Amino acid sequence: MTFSKTLKTALGGFALAALAGTTAFAADAPVPNKGDTAWMLISTALVLMMSVPGLALFYGGLVRTKNMLSIMAQVFAIVAVVAILWIAYGYSMAFTNGGGLNDFVGGFSKAFLMGITPESTAATFSNGVVIPELVYMAFQMTFACITPALIIGAIAERVRFSALIVFVVLWVTLIYFPIAHMVWYWAGPDALASAAKALADAADDAAKATAQAQLDAVIADAGLVFQWGALDFAGGTVVHINAGIAGMVGALMIGKRTGYGKELMAPHSLTMTMIGAALLWIGWFGFNAGSNLEANGTTALAFVNTFVATAAAALSWLFVEWIAKGKPSLLGLVSGAVAGLVAITPACGYVGPMGAVVLGLLAGAVCFFFCSTVKNAFGYDDSLDVFGVHCVGGILGALATGVLVSKGLGGTGLADYTSSPGALVEGAYTMSAQVWTQGKAVLLTLVWSGVGSAILFKLVDLVIGLRVPVEQEREGLDIASHGERAYNY
Repeated sequence: MTFSKTLKTALGGFALAALAGTTAFAADAPVPNKGDTAWMLISTALVLMMSVPGLALFYGGLVRTKNMLSIMAQVFAIVAVVAILWIAYGYSMAFTNGGGLNDFVGGFSKAFLMGITPESTAATFSNGVVIPELVYMAFQMTFACITPALIIGAIAERVRFSALIVFVVLWVTLIYFPIAHMVWYWAGPDALASAAKALADAADDAAKATAQAQLDAVIADAGLVFQWGALDFAGGTVVHINAGIAGMVGALMIGKRTGYGKELMAPHSLTMTMIGAALLWIGWFGFNAGSNLEANGTTALAFVNTFVATAAAALSWLFVEWIAKGKPSLLGLVSGAVAGLVAITPACGYVGPMGAVVLGLLAGAVCFFFCSTVKNAFGYDDSLDVFGVHCVGGILGALATGVLVSKGLGGTGLADYTSSPGALVEGAYTMSAQVWTQGKAVLLTLVWSGVGSAILFKLVDLVIGLRVPVEQEREGLDIASHGERAYNY
């Protein structure tokens, strides 16, 4: 890898995540700022709120009355299961060095949170700035919890609860944790700056060779997609494309709901769906702005972009639907808002507010097209439009990030961590090259998650059986799977 490519890579990642290692407090070690720590704790709680109750209410209102409780139970159970898996081995698989497999997955050096104490710190995206590692671990845990919960919207009202839980355990282990590592894991800004300084200060050829080897080692201590230089601020690939394509694969393999296309399957409570969408929008400020890992101007940029892109997408979907169908619907309004949230996620810390508005306008129209025209043309039963909103919106956002990051279009440019503090630069940026890099990240996610999910769905189906019997589906999963109802009149 060339040094210029290194810059693009290492800096590419204001991404949600990426963390390097931990450092113990010492006299000269950076100390977490209380304001940064407080903001990240709040952001963590906001992202948890997106799952429960936000996503549970959003999805729950969209299904039929007889399946409301089952959707809420599935979301809640997934959050609980993944939280335990995360502290057991998920965090370690995502955010530690994996040795010979480091391009693809981390190791188990921090399994069961070994070595992580209240004094341990995690890198942010500013040189010399850290936060408590427990805070970082918990923040990332909320992302791991919500991603598989998104999948169930595509296979709602027909999946066996036991099979779903087994699938989720396998899916986060073999799909989510590796993708999170590939996209977000790196050695951190201080490691890169220190290695670059050592190279610059080297006095002779032998010292330069040693310093270059150290710099190369720091560069290599990153996931594959991060090494490519792909930009994903808060999870366009890791969360939305990942879950969206898995949901589509599941919908195709499990098959359509009994009576799909022949019986009315209208949402039973758009009131709850609207409440859920509002909670998602509020929680998404933690999702996106929290992904900067500290409280500064970039955090404010991500916050504003999350606000305006969502508003633009909601209006875009509303007016396109109004023109196409003759009436503006509440469902269209909130669906557009979620599409805007999805699309701005990978771009939120890289684009300017006007770029965010443009992206939101595109997302509302494009996702409406896929959730209506494309879905109707192919006839697949993606129950709650997970593919049309999350996968398509995520792809749009990921590719658009490569364009809108340009300073000439109001974006931030790329960050250069070989200097300390890191500076935002344009020299390492070429629009066509960055869009291609974004495209490679999208393709890798689609293949890894799409093929991997198909294998896991088939395996679980052979062992347990994915789908409930027809008579249970007609009765409703509330009673058939859980022995209780959402409503007792």
